[in-house]
Amino acid sequence: MIYYVSVNGSNLNDGSINLPFKTINHASKIAVAGDTIRVFGGTYREWVDPKNGGTSNNNRITYEAVQGEHPVIKGSEVITGWKNIGDTVWTKTISNSLFGDWNPFAIMVEGDWLVDPIKEYRVHLGDVYINGVSMFEAKSISDLYDSTLRTIGAQHYRRIEDELILNPELTRYKWYAEVDDTTTTLYCNFHEYNPNIELIEINVRPCCFYPKLTGVNYITLRGFEIAHAGCPWTPPTADQIGMVGPHWSKGWIIENNDIHDAKCSAISLGKEIRTGHNTSSRFHRKSGHRYQLEAVFSALKMGWNKDSVGSHIVRNNAIHDCGQNGIVGHLGCIFSKIEHNNVYNIGVKHEFWGHEIAGIKFHSAIDTHIINNNIHDCTLGMWLDWEAQGMRVTRNVFHKNNRDFMIEVSHGPILIDHNVFTSQYSIDNWSQGSAFVHNLILGKIFNRTILERSTPYHQAHSTNVAGYCEIYGGDDRYYNNIFAGKWENNCEFLEQFSTNCDRFTSPEEYNEKINKIYDECGHIGYKLIVEQPVWLKDNAYSGYARPSKHDKNAFIAKGLLAEINEDNGNVFLSLNVPKEVAYANCERISTKRLGETRISALPFDAPNGDDYDFSFDLINESYGDNVKPGPLASLNEGYQEVLVWKK
Repeated sequence: MIYYVSVNGSNLNDGSINLPFKTINHASKIAVAGDTIRVFGGTYREWVDPKNGGTSNNNRITYEAVQGEHPVIKGSEVITGWKNIGDTVWTKTISNSLFGDWNPFAIMVEGDWLVDPIKEYRVHLGDVYINGVSMFEAKSISDLYDSTLRTIGAQHYRRIEDELILNPELTRYKWYAEVDDTTTTLYCNFHEYNPNIELIEINVRPCCFYPKLTGVNYITLRGFEIAHAGCPWTPPTADQIGMVGPHWSKGWIIENNDIHDAKCSAISLGKEIRTGHNTSSRFHRKSGHRYQLEAVFSALKMGWNKDSVGSHIVRNNAIHDCGQNGIVGHLGCIFSKIEHNNVYNIGVKHEFWGHEIAGIKFHSAIDTHIINNNIHDCTLGMWLDWEAQGMRVTRNVFHKNNRDFMIEVSHGPILIDHNVFTSQYSIDNWSQGSAFVHNLILGKIFNRTILERSTPYHQAHSTNVAGYCEIYGGDDRYYNNIFAGKWENNCEFLEQFSTNCDRFTSPEEYNEKINKIYDECGHIGYKLIVEQPVWLKDNAYSGYARPSKHDKNAFIAKGLLAEINEDNGNVFLSLNVPKEVAYANCERISTKRLGETRISALPFDAPNGDDYDFSFDLINESYGDNVKPGPLASLNEGYQEVLVWKK
């Protein structure tokens, strides 16, 4: 059955093309497995709460735009009738009945791992938009007149790119709210704008397309613009509510949408409330790490496995201008595929800061693949945290981020291949058991051991926990990469390859050393010598990047230059390639060659257990007989420009 929805329709209609429904949510209560809901253009100010789902990949419920139409789902409402109270400040008093039982201007951004601001004042989930652009929350009415650039968390973000520093002019546009039992009064500094002429909206709903029930499976959402939800802070120990998401369901496809201006997270594939909700910050009984560990075992008791949750596809979306995450997920993101999304402007307002902000932030992402995404202008591009196992991050382009990529407290195997990391701070590796293969890395890399947090590892391609262990660091492979060394601080990490020789011994030497300590000290010996071997071979080095003496067959060159250029949404990589790199010849990569991780004792293989095929490069060209370092099979001496991400 096909049902139609139009802003000019009626929910008393039959949903046919000539008599469409008025709201998407009404259609969602009627549709069952196999049905399609097609939506005409216009703005739908509602929370779509699907009651029913499909029964299989081939029997889904599909929500889609009518061909050639542009439907918009918004969590906001238009506010008119503003009163000027002097200079450029205007006010409006609103009945709380507009919000129902959920008023974002009375609810704070709060939860586990939120750091700033929580002392002098609090930021709320509410937001005000001028012609679609979000304003800033003021600390007080007097603060409405202060146009100082807000820099919350700047020291944590390690801001190093001028492009990520907001235009101070934008921070002039501020709002402040006073809420009582019956009304909400807004005070806004609109400066040169007259709010009774411009489009002024405020968010009034936490979600735009998100089932309140769990287990609403096999839904497809395509072709919508979705914006303006006041969704809450989404740490891994909370009910991870997003503007859009499956809410602990299976088999969703979210594709070809423009998703933007979520207060916190645009798309959530994550955890739900039965496994805990901000228990650490609410009760302070245990650290968030302990509650996160408990959440894993609680989820297993609830049936956390491939049959019940995950296996989502998120592809071909524009995801941008959100306060915390573009895509977030803990536990519920397993066995998923994130492919060809344009993720940008995430966390760059700096209205609040915590340890859970990134363009893509996943915990427990087992066998999840992140492929061919364009991730840029974010505080942190991608953050894989806690039980990243069986993951593959391939053919992604990172640029103009404060940091491009981070892996934390995981045991692998994690395969990071054929990516382009071009920001000044390229990689944070606080993990073990990873393989960096055929990447181009322009910026700094930083490694760290984490002995105070034990995290689980799993049986092969399964959620079943096999054990848990501290993060010793190392057990990594660096093969066939290009370290371009664009900035002088590249030396900070790369010098470790030369100076920290114990870290880069063979596995036989490592085992001999650790066994000797074990004989003397018992099990504590595993913590006395924690740094595991790292394997390096056939990497190319240029600029400030210094090769390790343990890198067998290193290619050392001068003048390798690389930069990212954009044209109408397409991303080009410009390269000046020295002859030492152009004529380099590397050993071919294979699953067998990458071996097994030490702690989880698993190979770098595909989710179905097959070996990976490393015959093709970033742009799907064959390497042929001569394998080059870096993500491109064809590297010609001199200047070349390559389309590396197509809109």
